[in-house]
Amino acid sequence: MKKHIYCRHSFETEVPFFDVDAMHIVWHGNYVKYLETARCAFLSSIGYDYNEMGRQGYSWPIVQMNLKYIRPAHFGQKIRVDMDIVEIESCLRIDYTIYDAETNEKLTRASTTQAAVSLSDGLMQFQTPDSWLEAVKRHPTFKAV
Repeated sequence: MKKHIYCRHSFETEVPFFDVDAMHIVWHGNYVKYLETARCAFLSSIGYDYNEMGRQGYSWPIVQMNLKYIRPAHFGQKIRVDMDIVEIESCLRIDYTIYDAETNEKLTRASTTQAAVSLSDGLMQFQTPDSWLEAVKRHPTFKAV
């Protein structure tokens, strides 16, 4: 069964020198930063960034992350992070593919899962808040199930 994609988002950046090792290859831990930067750009695009999440009474910690390194990224390389938002009702799950922005060569695949946690009592929510659902539905590529 094919997964449903609620919406898609892309983000481009250039690999800075401080993200690479002595061989000018991106250190593996910095890919997490690229995912976070892309996710923040997506959240800003729907008006539901981390500050707004807090105003709505929730934090959204990462509860699961998976990365598969296919090819290394290098200093100065332009990369594109393509995001598929694949779950929005019980959690926020995003599948990512990182590409060389110029050649479209696939570099990394990843996924993250975030769950809403109430700031008032610290309890994880088993259904995402209505404010989140309303925000994500504003994304121009949103497709309902």
